[in-house]
Amino acid sequence: MKKEVLVIYYTQSGQLFDILENITSSLKNDSTNISYLKIETNPEFEFPWKQKNFYDVFPESFLQIPCEIHPPEEDILNKKYDLVIFGYQVWFLTPSIPINSFLKSKYAKLLLKDTPVVTVVACRNMWLQAQEKVKRLLKSAEANLVGHIALVDRNINHISVITIAHWMFSGKKDRYLGIFPKPGVSDKDINAAARFGSPIKRALEIGDFTKLQEKLVALKSVYINPFLIQTDERGNIIFTKWANHLIKKGDVNQPNRIKWTRIFEYYLQFAVWAITPIVFVVFLLTYLPMSAKRNRDKAYYSSVELKDI
Repeated sequence: MKKEVLVIYYTQSGQLFDILENITSSLKNDSTNISYLKIETNPEFEFPWKQKNFYDVFPESFLQIPCEIHPPEEDILNKKYDLVIFGYQVWFLTPSIPINSFLKSKYAKLLLKDTPVVTVVACRNMWLQAQEKVKRLLKSAEANLVGHIALVDRNINHISVITIAHWMFSGKKDRYLGIFPKPGVSDKDINAAARFGSPIKRALEIGDFTKLQEKLVALKSVYINPFLIQTDERGNIIFTKWANHLIKKGDVNQPNRIKWTRIFEYYLQFAVWAITPIVFVVFLLTYLPMSAKRNRDKAYYSSVELKDI
């Protein structure tokens, strides 16, 4: 009997779909049937972004407020899957609005309940807390998270801020000004993602996913930057305050809200270029005293476990 695999994803640029295609390439054979569900929203989110529109979706994104999604086709809903591969983007340290909207919909439980799930994220560099939010939403859908793969932009933080902004607002994944590196996940890493297919295929064949994440980590499916653990956690605390403030300023595109989201944009620029270097110095000064906690955090975020809140 054929194994049924469902690939659920949301992508704007197409980068994530290329990664998913490479991961699933070794699964495509006579004994496995692969179906695809692209999450579609109403209204759609633009790409490339207009800069003001990108910052204007911050409150709903961070507060995980869902929007309307198109129902999956009946032939997708009527199957029972042996594995779901779930690909998502990160917006503002949080799963994107389309991803949140799907995972909070009735369709999530219909498709994911009692089903092994491998999550795949492609982002700039910070995905740890976004993955924690995905874990909680998967738990609500009664899914069984068995694996996680995170591919990131490997350029240094301040360089990637510039190049990702160029890509998002121009739609061009090229070398900004002809001197900066290409933005996003490198072509080399996108192509090399095919290596993760082999342990997934083996687990699918034997119906045992208990050791899958261990095998994926051995293939470097995740890389935990110790500095970004702290940055991600603190960023979420600050974003909580900003999001709760901005959501009270009106709906999307309202003049008063646009004024405040512009202030938020300026704050982000200040945080990246002025506050982050200071935080990094503090991180270095506490590197040795915090080594035990850092090792525990790295082990946890490399796993598929979910801490109790």
